[in-house]
Amino acid sequence: MASRPLPLIRKSQFWIFQLVGWSAWVAMLVLRDLIFVPPEYIFPRALVFSVSALLAVLLTSCLRYLYTLVWEQGLFVRLLMTFFGSLGAAMLWQPFRNYIALLPFGDTIDFANASAEDLFDGLFSSSWLLLLVWSGLYFIIKYYQLFQEEKEKGLRSEALAHEAQLLMLRYQLNPHFLFNTLNAISTLVLAKANDQANEMLTKLSKFLRYSLDHSPLDRVSLTRELETSRHYLDIEKVRFAERLRLEFDIEAGAEKALVPTMLLQPIIENSIKHGISKSESGGSIVIRARKDGNKLHLEVADDGPGLSESSGLDNELSLSKGVGVSNIRNRLLEIYGEHHELLFENAKPSGLTVKVIIPYDTE
Repeated sequence: MASRPLPLIRKSQFWIFQLVGWSAWVAMLVLRDLIFVPPEYIFPRALVFSVSALLAVLLTSCLRYLYTLVWEQGLFVRLLMTFFGSLGAAMLWQPFRNYIALLPFGDTIDFANASAEDLFDGLFSSSWLLLLVWSGLYFIIKYYQLFQEEKEKGLRSEALAHEAQLLMLRYQLNPHFLFNTLNAISTLVLAKANDQANEMLTKLSKFLRYSLDHSPLDRVSLTRELETSRHYLDIEKVRFAERLRLEFDIEAGAEKALVPTMLLQPIIENSIKHGISKSESGGSIVIRARKDGNKLHLEVADDGPGLSESSGLDNELSLSKGVGVSNIRNRLLEIYGEHHELLFENAKPSGLTVKVIIPYDTE
């Protein structure tokens, strides 16, 4: 069942607190009378306290309405309303309490001849003090609820900002990939390789359909992510033909792991850009995945030139700041916080290996 709207829950909280609070007050008075009052008067006295509590519920509900009216008027006005509002409610409540207090004993106050002292006896020491305490608790709970509302707004804003950040990162990815692919299609068209251009467009549409069907907030199985990577590699195979050689080494069980959508594509694109495209004979790309305890290890390795020993750090920084890899770094940080690694290492005898280590989760 769906949760109830927050304002409705908080509205009902007031009446729950009223019921529990005044019931506790009646219970404490009855427990006191068990010690000092003869047993035959306990039940009538309990009824008297209950009727008095009902009037208190009515009066405090009116106080709540008054406090709501002056809530925006500032602290000083609220203090004045608390002081005089509680006093006014006590002046209505105390005579009624004094009148019904004698009913169990077969007596009442004669209002026509009663003195002010009889009517308002206990006004300041009992009723007014009790209503001031009620008012204080009301404001404490009210401020706490407002604090919780602001906290929830902050959390919602943070969640929206988080989602907007991931959406922005995804929108960075597609234009970058489209720029390279459309350039390749344009080259094929100019070369009158219409069949290849048509094949590339068809595979591009499948790839884009996948990217549009999944939010950056989504995680999919590694099996699904590998299928998408194959769509991308099919597009690149049209471009590189036999110059691009592929190998997949996926450990049993690893394919069930959940990974962020479009995780591998920019890493593969990086390998093609810096490894395969720079060699006339092309090269190989190996995609590996294995489960290691509660971690998933993903690797994309090429046999290109890798990072030169003399300027390896500069080359690594250049790679990691590229649009695609920078996008992946930011998305991993948004999704996993510090619980991930993105590493660049030279492969043996040549090439570059990009490693992604993330928590192993399954559906």
